[in-house]
Amino acid sequence: MSTSTPDRTEKSTSSTKSTKAPAAHVIPRPAEGHWPGLATPPANTVRARVAKSLFLRAVDPLNLRVTFPDGTRRGAGGADSPVLRLIRPDEFFQRLGSDGLIGLGEAWMVGDWDSDDLPGVLGPMAARMGALIPAPLQRFRRVVDRRTPSTEVNDLEGSRENIHRHYDLSNDLFQTFLDETMSYSSAWFAAQGQPDDGEDMQVAQERKIDGILDLARVGEGSSVLEIGSGWGGLAIRAAQRGATVLTVTLSAEQKSLADARIAAAGLGEKIEVRLQDYREVTGTFDAVVSVEMIEAVGKEFWPEYFRTVDSLLKPGGRFGLQTITMPHDRMLATAGSYSWIHKYVFPGGIIPSLQAIDEVNDAHTTLKVVESRRLGLSYARTLARWRETFLAQQAEVEALGFDETFVRMWDFYLGYCEAGFATRYLDVWQLSLGRE
Repeated sequence: MSTSTPDRTEKSTSSTKSTKAPAAHVIPRPAEGHWPGLATPPANTVRARVAKSLFLRAVDPLNLRVTFPDGTRRGAGGADSPVLRLIRPDEFFQRLGSDGLIGLGEAWMVGDWDSDDLPGVLGPMAARMGALIPAPLQRFRRVVDRRTPSTEVNDLEGSRENIHRHYDLSNDLFQTFLDETMSYSSAWFAAQGQPDDGEDMQVAQERKIDGILDLARVGEGSSVLEIGSGWGGLAIRAAQRGATVLTVTLSAEQKSLADARIAAAGLGEKIEVRLQDYREVTGTFDAVVSVEMIEAVGKEFWPEYFRTVDSLLKPGGRFGLQTITMPHDRMLATAGSYSWIHKYVFPGGIIPSLQAIDEVNDAHTTLKVVESRRLGLSYARTLARWRETFLAQQAEVEALGFDETFVRMWDFYLGYCEAGFATRYLDVWQLSLGRE
């Protein structure tokens, strides 16, 4: 992904980087070439009219307000409800009509719409995701939806490229908003579902790490395999418990920083970080742990993923899995669809349901879920903290070479996910899998 500075006008002109967050009325206009195809909305009048009709019908009963430049308002929200401001309605509906939810995200990226409360606007939509399109039109979903490109399938080659596109963006980028543990997954706040009490993020992340290590029974003398290294935080914590750890990642950037952090902690003899696919690991381990990596595996590879874990786990061992989940019916309805998240953030990914995890393990392994812990509302708070910190660091992000369109893209990604967890459309679980 290019990180060139976007244009603010229809023509390509150079501009200096902003040192503070842009005012709400400043509209980035990405140049062709930097973000191919994004600057000009698709021209399809019929689809735009249909999209406008469906959109207005969908938002009219929701607790939000939609405002048009001419002063027109739609939505059932009152004075205190979140506001979706349409800046360029024609372009907005053209994008929505051409690409559905991909178009919604792209319209935000280029400034066709705006809001002072992005998660608040997206939340009511997420809560009614399955009902936004009238039932008689649901049958046309497969015709309209884009399908996952064959280049993003998570075979050995595709997985490396998919991981590279996100996790190799820049270690410095992730350091602008993550805490000292460098945990890029849900924290575990003590007061879940309550107003944010200001609990330190590092404390909440360490509680999460300890929670999954406990479920995997990691302690003194344990041999541990971690699938998905992150930046080494979990491996360091496991080694501090007395375990020896092999941790594998497909991100060269992550391995580089993880190695440095492990060395700084004086744990180089206890932890090995490999640039390796989980399917290439051999040996057996007392415990296997994997935190929010299964979402990148791909539905067709779930049997192989769990079979691999099963084969690597010693008798009596435990698999500690932290996974984002979604309702089973929504997983089935969206499987194979190509979303905004796929296109811009996590190519090749799919979120499982708890039912799918049970079914795959029943059919393909000797493993069963024996303990579980639900953390979904902690993830909403985690994402809200990340988003607040990221936006406060916009000047530093731009100094790294990322343009305003990228900043808006990342803003939408974090706000979109926060809304999903806050409404329980998405959830996250810590699971312990063992053998009977």
